[in-house]
Amino acid sequence: MLQTSRQKPIDSPFNNTTTAEKVMKGIDLRGKNAIVTGGYSGIGLKVTEMLTNAGAHVIVPARTVAKALPVVEHLKNAELGLLDLMDPDSIDRFAKGFLASNRQLDLLIECAGIMFPPLKRDRRGNESQLSTNFLGHFQLTAKLYPALKKAGHARVVLMSSRAQGWNGVDFNDPNFTHHQYDARSAYAQSKAADALFAVGLDKRGQKDGVRAFAVHPGLVPGTGLNRYVRHEPLKRASSFALNQLELTHIINAGHSLKARFHRQEEYDYFKTVSQGAASTLWAATSRQLNDLGGVFIEDCNISHVVAANSHSKFGVRPWSIDDQDADRIWQLGEKLTGTNFNI
Repeated sequence: MLQTSRQKPIDSPFNNTTTAEKVMKGIDLRGKNAIVTGGYSGIGLKVTEMLTNAGAHVIVPARTVAKALPVVEHLKNAELGLLDLMDPDSIDRFAKGFLASNRQLDLLIECAGIMFPPLKRDRRGNESQLSTNFLGHFQLTAKLYPALKKAGHARVVLMSSRAQGWNGVDFNDPNFTHHQYDARSAYAQSKAADALFAVGLDKRGQKDGVRAFAVHPGLVPGTGLNRYVRHEPLKRASSFALNQLELTHIINAGHSLKARFHRQEEYDYFKTVSQGAASTLWAATSRQLNDLGGVFIEDCNISHVVAANSHSKFGVRPWSIDDQDADRIWQLGEKLTGTNFNI
């Protein structure tokens, strides 16, 4: 069953060109606590910076603290934690440490992820993209749920992707045990799983004031997510021009003209890191979403639903917001992680 009643665009003042700075203008987060996985690079770093600038205290968990320290130590109101999303013991230790501080958790923003790696499994046998992008965050959220509940009005933001439109979750063989591994479909599966997790978590958590959202940040070059993609050094060089020099608008204008010439309604547009972080920050802080949750967001708005066989570059697919599949992904998360939510 599709939950389409809430999955409709609203009158947002923002769009695909909106920057993180514009979204956060006038937002006061003093006294709030946030955790941002992947918060020391790319979109996650921009999210961390904007939250700390708004007064929030942000914990940035990292698998390699030495790598994250030079970045995070220059941020006000930020601290580092040790966390490996593919290691269940590491997740438990991190969560236990946070809960021991007796702090409430107002924002849990789960940006960390990997894309297109060669086949690798965690020690429980779970494929690495499913393990990192979905299962690790599922376990982390479950362990931190008491702190989310304590906040009274908390939000969980899960990083999904346009890839959720490629294919859904293979509930019969999610870990590629019985068929050949395909990095692309595995990535899409993990991002569809994140979207379904947002649906399931919001349904269960809203009684405790916990709302959940899935976000597609847009096409943002040079964030580190592409580290397993061939020719990445060349891509990084070009991404500097696109991102740091903010020349994305030139490329986007070219794509727009080409689409018009071919009478196409859609075209790919790149975003800067600031524009890519905007939708995540909007999901985390917008007052327009106070009474909403369990929705898929892109371009600083609730996305529209498109058919499963749609060729559109945009919109959320039915398999990413299906209530019954959201229950199935919840059960799969519990089974593969051995973790139960105390809800």
